[in-house]
Amino acid sequence: MTDRTRSRRQAAAPRDTVAAFALGLLVALSGGAAGAADVDQGAKLAKRWCASCHIVSADQARGADNVPTFASIAKAPGFSAKKVAKFLIYPHPKMPDMQLTRHEAADLGAYIATLAR
Repeated sequence: MTDRTRSRRQAAAPRDTVAAFALGLLVALSGGAAGAADVDQGAKLAKRWCASCHIVSADQARGADNVPTFASIAKAPGFSAKKVAKFLIYPHPKMPDMQLTRHEAADLGAYIATLAR
């Protein structure tokens, strides 16, 4: 390796380190914001889209006879908010396709999870 090549590599190293750090920071910050589900938004979506069939909250008196309440879904063995969110993206044939975004599905899953108490 010549002195000239060595000098170019040494000059590029700090820039590469700064670029890698900036990229890592960007990924970390964007991942944290995107991953947080909004329970309140999930409650609003449930009341708007799901309450005609499911009982979605303790203050709701009626739902369809043949569908589970959100509380019973939350208490089911193996329940997870992520599984529900994934299910909502590709719903069961008896459910309407509500065209939920991934964020909306995650919000609904997070809301349902709060009903496990």
